[in-house]
Amino acid sequence: MNKISVLQVGNEDLSLTLHIPDFVDWNHVDDLKEATERSYDVCVLNRCVNEKEARILLKKIRAYTMFVLDSVELNGWTKWIYESRVGKIYSLNELQEFMSDDIKLFFPSGYGEKFDALSLSISQNFGGSISWDGYNGVLLNGEYGDDFYQIAYWRMNVPLFNEQVIDFWLEYEKDPSVNIQLKIEQFQAVSVSTVQNRWIFNEKDLKSVISIENKKMDGPIFASLLAKGQGKLRITNLHDRHSRKSYGVFFPGGERYVTSKREELFIYFDPGDMKPPLNVYFSGWKKQESFEGYNMMKKMGAPFLLVTDVRLTGGAFYLGDKEYESLVIDGIKKYLKLLKFDESQLILSGLSMGTFGSLYYGCTLRPHAFILGKPLGSLGDIAENERIKRPGVFPTSLDVLKKNTNNMNANAVKCINDRFWDKFDETDFSHSKFIMSYLIEDDYDPNTYKNVIGHIKNVGVEVIGKGIHGRHNDNTYAVVEWFRSQYNQILKEDFNRNGDSNANR
Repeated sequence: MNKISVLQVGNEDLSLTLHIPDFVDWNHVDDLKEATERSYDVCVLNRCVNEKEARILLKKIRAYTMFVLDSVELNGWTKWIYESRVGKIYSLNELQEFMSDDIKLFFPSGYGEKFDALSLSISQNFGGSISWDGYNGVLLNGEYGDDFYQIAYWRMNVPLFNEQVIDFWLEYEKDPSVNIQLKIEQFQAVSVSTVQNRWIFNEKDLKSVISIENKKMDGPIFASLLAKGQGKLRITNLHDRHSRKSYGVFFPGGERYVTSKREELFIYFDPGDMKPPLNVYFSGWKKQESFEGYNMMKKMGAPFLLVTDVRLTGGAFYLGDKEYESLVIDGIKKYLKLLKFDESQLILSGLSMGTFGSLYYGCTLRPHAFILGKPLGSLGDIAENERIKRPGVFPTSLDVLKKNTNNMNANAVKCINDRFWDKFDETDFSHSKFIMSYLIEDDYDPNTYKNVIGHIKNVGVEVIGKGIHGRHNDNTYAVVEWFRSQYNQILKEDFNRNGDSNANR
């Protein structure tokens, strides 16, 4: 188990009173100058702090990881850092229970992945029809029998260590006449035949995230799907994530939203110093499931939201049905309201896939500014370019096209392009700024920058652009550096902040 670093601030070293697990690295300080680590996984506070100390803690600890003893009076800067870090008040006994039972859930990095559709094998005994639909899943139609039998399994094992908890979420659709169960088996590390744990989950269990906890030896897990009845069954993805139980998803405080079609959206909010603006960052495309951009956004010191889409292989560009898109809009509005900000105190940002999310939802939210790196707007063109300009480089683009239009022809390309640009054309951007760094030889969508300029109907809208040579996945470093510098410039000039250095004040 990885070491979990705890910073305890107070006159008395509580590790002399509490029982601390071996995997916890306890750092007791009274003078915060002695807090030499760049960051800590958990902070325990058992005295009041002044402004300078509160600013140091803002820099060194994450939101949702501060635990304040009930003997500490919450006022002044102590109250400020408590609210900024979304703290919890614990008695000494409650703190001991936390150390014994839950401190293990505050590991440094969140991690998730998926058993995707292409790693799925269908039982040779299944006599019905099988239709593969890229990473959108596999559709089965036929008879599965009167009793539960294995109908499919995933050709990938995941390690499960002693005392580890893993969450699972199955994306599927089915006819009411089909019944399913998910079976997960754990083998001993040195054996492919000795099963030491077995879990079977029915459909009632699968309505929520399911968890397995290993109290035995380390060893890999194997997942399979059982079915009975007759009809259609679509299997999309089986997601597995290192669990933090009730403390959040991926990060402490990470929130999970899910639609009636079992599609997920994740949002993480950090209140920062609780002063404008609210910086929203949409994650780019990536196979590992987690939030992106945390360190970059935290350095800015302002409140921020991280938004991530884990559908398909590495994200479905935040495009979905009305229910899914409402989750995004309502999630951002929720935190604007909490902070008592309005849209003039909102910045939407992202890189690559994240730029589409920013622009698409910006049509509804109309933020103060868009800050974008490698912007993408015409999803149909991206899919069309896969055949000639970029063969085999980004097949997810074809899945996105099929998922949203149920077709792959020229009309589908136009339809998904128009879905974005029609929305863009109807929007009043007179109070927004567009700041974009684009690749001159972009092989995904080379025209988004000039199309944005051409589609803005309002007079006098400020557009700042920088063209950098390269294809879409070239020269990312230069794009990100310019992205950061422009973010800091906006924070300084429009909000009287010091950008990256603001968190140190």
